[in-house]
Amino acid sequence: MSVIVGVVNETSELERRVALTPEVAAKIRKWGWHVMLESGAGVAAGFPDSDYGDCEVVDDAHSVLNRADIVFRVSPPDAAFFKATKTGACIIGFMSPFSSPERFQVAAERHQVVFAVELIPRTTRAQAMDALSSQAAVVGYKGTLIAAGESPRFFPMLTTAAGTIRPSHVLVIGAGVAGLQAIATAKRLGAIVTAYDVRPETAEQVESLGAKFLDLGVQAVGEGGYARALTPEELAQQRQALKDFLGKVNVLITTAAVPGRPAPKIITADMARNMKTGSVIVDLAADGGGNCELTEPGKTLEIDGIKVVGPLNVPATVPMDASLMYSRNLYNFSTLLNKDGALDFDWDDEILAGSVLTRDGQMVHPVLTGEKS
Repeated sequence: MSVIVGVVNETSELERRVALTPEVAAKIRKWGWHVMLESGAGVAAGFPDSDYGDCEVVDDAHSVLNRADIVFRVSPPDAAFFKATKTGACIIGFMSPFSSPERFQVAAERHQVVFAVELIPRTTRAQAMDALSSQAAVVGYKGTLIAAGESPRFFPMLTTAAGTIRPSHVLVIGAGVAGLQAIATAKRLGAIVTAYDVRPETAEQVESLGAKFLDLGVQAVGEGGYARALTPEELAQQRQALKDFLGKVNVLITTAAVPGRPAPKIITADMARNMKTGSVIVDLAADGGGNCELTEPGKTLEIDGIKVVGPLNVPATVPMDASLMYSRNLYNFSTLLNKDGALDFDWDDEILAGSVLTRDGQMVHPVLTGEKS
């Protein structure tokens, strides 16, 4: 009997992405797998039902969830979703496992196999499956466009009959995937760009994009490519040096985030107020509470002549291309589950073992069990 892959409409208010694009649906069908989706699942991302060709389209989510062997999704599901999905199904997507972990007890009781894409090991072999990176690239790109749109200044230098307009000076904090994409986009727009990260090894990447690396004398190299928490002394040094530098820039874009954890507060209110009147802060860590103390997630504020923007779910604002990348991530991950057309789980595979939350009727990942990995 053919494996059935299902997709239903995302119910999160801000979500416009779809987990399965027509391109990937066609690839999956070549495996001999059956694809079914709830009508309208891809419309918000720019993919009408007709684009899915011979895939089965049904009118309600229940029909999909009651039959699908594998369910692709974007937004983290709640307990009701697990209850609505058939016993023994496999569910793949963003799961936010650190938030409301009791949800996954429902999945375990229903013997569902749940994979969290944000827990996929960040190895060379898993790069094509790295949904965190693909969506972070969208965040950096769109966040810079938001900054350019909110700024009262041009980004590039303009030489006009009315005289020369100096370019904006942009500071990007965080040189991960989102930060590097923000740097690249700001450079394309013609701004002078400086970037800061507590991981010194990022300096070469920053400079390769034509930006200047800001060295504050604080280094905090952590595990898994992320920064470790700063000591109180390091934090004080960082903040004073950043405060002084912020007085020179026109735009601040912050991108420092750790999946599943609150975003680190890097910019205090006092530091932010040291920026020039007319400056803009775009806090791309707003989903995690923000890197700036003045940020209110989901709002744009005007504080003492400084605009503070805290956009939420930025990838969903570029839904077509964000969906294309995300769906390809899920496809590449699913190749590990396809054994000659059958659904099979190789728990000796480090990628599957590292990202599974529930299997065999139990919650198994350390983030849920509290055990050390």
